[in-house]
Amino acid sequence: MPTPDHYLQHLSVERRLSANTLDGYRRDLAALVQWAEGEGYALESLDANAIRAFIAAGHRAGLSPTSLQRRLSACRGFYAWMLRQGVVAANPAAGVRGPKAARRLPQVLDPDEAQVLVEVPTDAPLGLRDRALLELFYSSGLRLSELCGLHWRDLDLADGLVTVMGKGSRQRSVPLGSHARNALADWRRSTGAGAADPVFPGRNGPITPRAVQLRVRKLARQQGLFKRVHPHLLRHSFASHILESSGDLRGVQELLGHADIATTQIYTHLDFQHLAGVYDAAHPRARRRGTSEEE
Repeated sequence: MPTPDHYLQHLSVERRLSANTLDGYRRDLAALVQWAEGEGYALESLDANAIRAFIAAGHRAGLSPTSLQRRLSACRGFYAWMLRQGVVAANPAAGVRGPKAARRLPQVLDPDEAQVLVEVPTDAPLGLRDRALLELFYSSGLRLSELCGLHWRDLDLADGLVTVMGKGSRQRSVPLGSHARNALADWRRSTGAGAADPVFPGRNGPITPRAVQLRVRKLARQQGLFKRVHPHLLRHSFASHILESSGDLRGVQELLGHADIATTQIYTHLDFQHLAGVYDAAHPRARRRGTSEEE
């Protein structure tokens, strides 16, 4: 009988999902197994009402709408796979709707803050590496996992391109700006690395995502930025600044490697938010908002 472990193995080998995504699905499906056993159900016998009851149990336990949506997504994927295996006759989670989560706009650095962050001193210990890492993040909008997995063979510094394997085994090539190319070239010269070597090595292979997160946070503080700076913030900033300058949503979608343009559309809200701020600061009628006529 196929099990959640078999499904997770399928996701790892066939879909090549990230370790973080797999861990989330593993926890969600373990919760489903535990709930079904407690209710006396076999996984293959669950219907839509049972899935709704499972999600409701999570809600009563205090899970956020976002967590419940992810839990429901794990159930949909698992039962779609079970359906293909011929174990179930229908996907019981297909028509179940989870609670609607409020969509929060991501924070971004403004262009001046981004410039301050990436221009770390190169004469400091690991300065060349840090400059290359930050310039690459901001120049390309790579995901953290994509940057950590880079090898020098994935970079074409002459043509200014980096090629990565993104989510869902989708390969894409992203242009590199001149500052990132120069920083990467300086970093490679200092290490003498070969094509098969990781761009950013750690103690035992490529640098770990956690090490990058901690380093970015420390560098931000050293550069005088006191926002909560993390690698994904640089990806958000990259996308927002490109869209603000170009207005090309499809182009930003390609650069970020989003399968669905709806995911990219959040940056149109950021762009509008920026324009609204400009309006509020500059328009003579806007400045009167919230004040009396006598003022």
